[in-house]
This record gives sequence, structure tokens and C-alpha cells, in this order.
Amino acid sequence: MAYNKGHLEFHNLDTKAGFEKVPGYPWGFTEKILAGSLDEKNKIGNRTRLLRIEPGAFSTVPFVHEYWEEVFLVEGDLICGSDAQGKGGEQFKGPTYCVRPPGVHHGPFTSKTGCILLETHYFVDGK
Repeated sequence: MAYNKGHLEFHNLDTKAGFEKVPGYPWGFTEKILAGSLDEKNKIGNRTRLLRIEPGAFSTVPFVHEYWEEVFLVEGDLICGSDAQGKGGEQFKGPTYCVRPPGVHHGPFTSKTGCILLETHYFVDGK
């Protein structure tokens, strides 16, 4: 299956502006789509985005989704496995990387200093 995201040559990215609230996520989680799109209902597509987590923002439950996910922690800190109040968990600092297959529970997440993640999401053969 081809993953056509068009043709984008090198260009500057503003990591301070152009972010939008991620639907279904709590306060402090914003995204900036860089290329592509993902249709979760029909399990097709791919996207690359920047995900920004503000200092002190936290999610309260683990995430699980039906697509592959690759995450590169570009800058800042990310705490994985915190509780519903944003406490505890394991802290990582950029640069770090992970890849997750569909169906893997991960999180909740928080950040003490804030962070920017480069994420790629994709389906493989409708799965």
C-alpha cells in the first residue's frame, strides 16, 4: 500500500503557532498536522504531526488505537504511565523514540517542562 503525502520540500516549521486542540484530548494537548490524513473509521491513511504537551498538562487514562504509531520526542520531557492526577510514571527527555503496533495501551502522559513530539500514524492493509 502506498502512502502518498504529496511533495513537500524543506521548509521552516513554526513550533510556537498553528497548533489546534486535539479532539478528545484534555487541556494542554495540541497538534499541528504536517502531512497526510488518517481516517480511523475506515482504517486508511497516514499522517505526520507535531504534538505539543504544555507544562503540567496530563491525560487521565491510557490511550489505545488501531493504527501504528511512531513517536520521536524532539524536545522537553515526557512522563509515561502517570496516574489520573498526573503523578508518578517514568520520565524521558528528548531525543528519544518509540514505535507501537495497533492495540497497545500507553499512557497516561504528563510533562513537567512541556514537550514536542513528532508522530507518524498509519494503517497497514486496513489494519
